[in-house]
Amino acid sequence: MRFAAFKTDLPWLPCLLLAAFAMSAWKLWMRVPSSELATAIRPAASVAASPAETLAAAAPNGARQPLLSNGNVGPRTSFVSAAPGQAVHAPSVVELNNGDLRAVWFSGSREGAKDVTVQTAVMDASSLRWSAETILFERHQIESQLWRYVKKIGNPVISRAPDGSLHLWMVNVSLGGWAGSSLSWARSTDEGTTWSRTRRLVTSPFLNISTLAKGAPFAYANGQTGLPVYHEFVTKLSEVLRLDTDGRVLDKVRIPASHTSLQPVVLVTGSSTASMYMRSGNATALMASHTDNAGRTWSAAHATALPNPDSAVAGIVSGDGRHWLALNATTDNRRTLALAASDKRIGMDATLLKKIEAPVLPDRQISTAEFEQLLGKELEEHGVEAADVGAYVASARRQLCGPERCSPEFSYPYLLQSRDGFLHLVYTWHRTRIKHVRLDPAVFYLTTDVPPSH
Repeated sequence: MRFAAFKTDLPWLPCLLLAAFAMSAWKLWMRVPSSELATAIRPAASVAASPAETLAAAAPNGARQPLLSNGNVGPRTSFVSAAPGQAVHAPSVVELNNGDLRAVWFSGSREGAKDVTVQTAVMDASSLRWSAETILFERHQIESQLWRYVKKIGNPVISRAPDGSLHLWMVNVSLGGWAGSSLSWARSTDEGTTWSRTRRLVTSPFLNISTLAKGAPFAYANGQTGLPVYHEFVTKLSEVLRLDTDGRVLDKVRIPASHTSLQPVVLVTGSSTASMYMRSGNATALMASHTDNAGRTWSAAHATALPNPDSAVAGIVSGDGRHWLALNATTDNRRTLALAASDKRIGMDATLLKKIEAPVLPDRQISTAEFEQLLGKELEEHGVEAADVGAYVASARRQLCGPERCSPEFSYPYLLQSRDGFLHLVYTWHRTRIKHVRLDPAVFYLTTDVPPSH
């Protein structure tokens, strides 16, 4: 065959594009009817109890845990990760059937490096101690299971599916940066001890790139899963994917006017109502959207009264109906991590805001010497051996310091309420460890209002 002699007058590329858009429009027209939303997905063995009843029974003489003298929320804190010298980020956590917690995060020499792995550790519910961390997934393993080159991995999100199994979504990049990413996922039926082969989530018939996850999934009443996702290719935007019980994408809804917003989290407030909060790509205010028809449509993204420094946010609705957000409550840095609580009747624009963690001087960068001293002191207070302190400090300095100054960072929070009523917050601590905070929501809500820092 002489290919040079082959000619056609048909504009093949425009025709293919037109066909693809027509197929997308047909899918939207024929999409599966929406289901009502479900409340929080609990472990199969859990028995729902009000936080107040559970916490009062657990505390001696009905006493509440006090606040620390420095004004921070005063529950138990501990480190989840334990590998000295690693760059760690983007934790998420799920409650297991026996009441333990399983956390996952990514870890490597630096974010986006080829040696990054997805790590996991389990907290024993009785001792509140975290196990040694282990590797859950690594790049070559994902490559062999997907049958495609994987350049880097990130943002693991673990969650319990409506059928009781655990699902883990991960961001994979084969070419370029995070904007060229796609999502893969795996399933576990034994509480995360073993996992299925990694599968690719197909979110678009066109290249299937630039889909990332960070926020916790939510459930529909019919057993389907809602997965909040976002895009960074060309422009930023937020979406919600609706997945069937086999993990296939049934539908996706784009949030109107979310072109500067990303990393959405969804707070389900009723069978047909939910609120979404998003990181601001413009580093101004936390963005929000709402639905009153079970997520079939969402309102235009709009700014809230809470600030946001282009940083991730986490959120849940607790058992008593209150809304909770964990966020960096400033407009210019990630040096202060705060927890916001709101009565369900008021909304997040009128919140109780309390500091979770901040350096001694949160409003300015500090010298490298001060930074190293502060980190070293806290690590020693948590029982870290002197031989490892230097490796942790060196990792933080490598990621957060310039020639003379450093910017402390507490970021990428993830929230969970366990069935005993306690709130659990995991987050990135100076890019070198994953930290866990366990707190009593009743004590938190009785504290004095603290206005957000602008």
